[in-house]
Amino acid sequence: MIDTHMHGDSRSSEDFGEMYLSGIDTAITCAFYPYKLNNESTLLNHLERILNYDTKRAKEYGLDLKVALGIHPANTSVNPDLIYENLYKWIENKQIIAIGEIGLEDLTDSEIAIFKKQLDIGEETKTKVIVHTPRKNKKEVLKVIQDIVPQHIDPKLVVIDHINQNVAEDVIDKDYTLGLTVQPQKMDKEEAIAILDEYGFDKFLLNSDISNKPSDSLSVPKTVRELEKLGYKKTEIEKVAFKNAEKFFKI
Repeated sequence: MIDTHMHGDSRSSEDFGEMYLSGIDTAITCAFYPYKLNNESTLLNHLERILNYDTKRAKEYGLDLKVALGIHPANTSVNPDLIYENLYKWIENKQIIAIGEIGLEDLTDSEIAIFKKQLDIGEETKTKVIVHTPRKNKKEVLKVIQDIVPQHIDPKLVVIDHINQNVAEDVIDKDYTLGLTVQPQKMDKEEAIAILDEYGFDKFLLNSDISNKPSDSLSVPKTVRELEKLGYKKTEIEKVAFKNAEKFFKI
C-alpha cells in the first residue's frame, strides 16, 4: 500500500514502524511547517530536514518515504525566492517526486502569487504537484484553484487533495488526480468509500495526512481492509491502494 500524503517530520518513528507492519510499503511526505515562520531560512531548514533526516528515520523502520517539497499556503509569509531556487535544485537532482503540498487557504495575495509561481515551476520542469484544499470554505477556494491551475500547468500533472463529498462533483470530470484524506475531523473511511462507490476508483488516491493534528497513521490500510470486507473487486481496490499512485508519481 501507498499512503500518498503525510507529514513525517511531525510523527514518531513508532508510527513509521506501525505503518510498515500494517502493509504500507511507501508513503509520500509533504512540506508543512505548523509554526510561525520568522524567515525563509527556517523554512529551508524544515524542508531539508524532511529530505535528509526523516527519510532515513523512516527507512530504519522499513518505510520507503518519498518526498514532496514546496511552500504550503500557511507558510507564505516569508520571501519565497530561496525556496524557489532550491526547488529547481531538488527537481534537477531527482530528490523529490512532487512539489507539495502547495495551494490556497485564505486567498491572500501572497498565497496566490506563491501558488502560481510553484505551478509554473511544475509546468516548466514537468514535475507533479500536490495541491492542498482547506477545511473551511473548501468549495469557494477550490473554485479559485480551478480557475488558476489550467493557466499555469497541465492539470494532468496535478493532484487536488482533501476532496470530500461536497466538492467531488466539481472536479471529477477534469484531468486532475484526486486525493481522499481519511483523517479524524476531516473524513472517515465510510465517506471515502461512498465517493469511490459513486465515482469509481480510477482517479483517486488514498492518504492519511498524518501531522501534528489529530491523525490516524493506519487510516489507509483500514480503508483498504474495509473495501475488502465489503466485497469490492480486488482489481479496483488495488487502484487506490497503490496502482494509481505508482502510475501518477512513477514510483
